[in-house]
Amino acid sequence: MKLRILGASGAEFPGFSLPAFLVDDVLLLDAGTIGSALMAKEQWKIRDILLTHAHLDHTKGIPFLADNIVITDNDHSVNIYSISPVLRALKQNLLNWKVWPDFTVIPNPENAVLKLQTIWARKSFKLNNYKITAYRVKHTVPAVGYLVEDEAGSSLLYTGDVGPTSKIWQAVNPSVRCAIIEVSFPNSMEYMAILTGHLTPKLLKEELKNMKGLPERILVTHPKPQHRSIIK
Repeated sequence: MKLRILGASGAEFPGFSLPAFLVDDVLLLDAGTIGSALMAKEQWKIRDILLTHAHLDHTKGIPFLADNIVITDNDHSVNIYSISPVLRALKQNLLNWKVWPDFTVIPNPENAVLKLQTIWARKSFKLNNYKITAYRVKHTVPAVGYLVEDEAGSSLLYTGDVGPTSKIWQAVNPSVRCAIIEVSFPNSMEYMAILTGHLTPKLLKEELKNMKGLPERILVTHPKPQHRSIIK
């Protein structure tokens, strides 16, 4: 399993891109950054996007990807997977003909550029060569994290945005090769972190105690650029 980090920041500044993690060039975990990181041919390889939640910093790349596709390749479509509240928010608040055209019906509903696919938490499903399982996480809006397992036995856990939570850590065991976990705020801003559904380094340390076993690697994502050095 090859992981390419398109963005891993909790805010957008020069040199800091919003969260998006590309697996094996074809599967995208969240979509805060796409077009500014990938050339056209690389964008066309993306066929599936797993969304953790509907916040703009995790979905911003989707409308621009759709626009790039429709003006160059009408036969290409991208499946967007998430739980129903996330897809509903995406449809109502972004792809609504007011903020952006509804690419779930462009060029036509039967052959749309974007296809919304509803999934359910804790119910695994097969996606090409991957087994995907979503787990509910605590955030300010409905949200999930994902366990991605491939046929070769590699596995990756991605939390998306998460505050102190519980169920997703049940998916972590020594066979999980890598976990991507957010830490947005420094310890001094714990109140703000909990209020907005995020973690600090101290809170992350407490969350790790809930795992059955630590993965080989833990990658910290989503730090606010203004506090990155303190968090590190």
